[in-house]
Amino acid sequence: MSRSICPYCAVGCGQLVYHKNGKLVSIEGDPDSPISRGHLCPKGADTYELHTHSGRLKKVKYRRPYSREWEELDLEKAMDMVADRVWETRERTFQEKQDGNVLMQTKGMAHLGGATLDNEENYLIKKLFSAGLGMVCISNQARI
Repeated sequence: MSRSICPYCAVGCGQLVYHKNGKLVSIEGDPDSPISRGHLCPKGADTYELHTHSGRLKKVKYRRPYSREWEELDLEKAMDMVADRVWETRERTFQEKQDGNVLMQTKGMAHLGGATLDNEENYLIKKLFSAGLGMVCISNQARI
């Protein structure tokens, strides 16, 4: 048994993860957690099924523009594609000035964070995407 934290929101409910011979056996609420006291919401309670379901995707899937077929990509290739597209979009859409005023921004891309991110992660994302890339459209699903 290992103690863990539920990955589905920023609340941080405690989970007990049971495994045997390298195989996941069960995931339950941790009664010793000061946050959740053994309780889990429906998503947290279904963590085991979400990890072990036979239909769970375990490879990166990509559908090229105008294609009707999905193909599998290596994670490294997919990450390189994302990085290349982010940088190309920034380079193409970045505005240094507007009407003689310093602007230093891009409206060519946006970021929508997930509810599982904590305050510290959101702070770093905000700094990277606004100061580093010049994005002005940054939001978080937890706020919506």
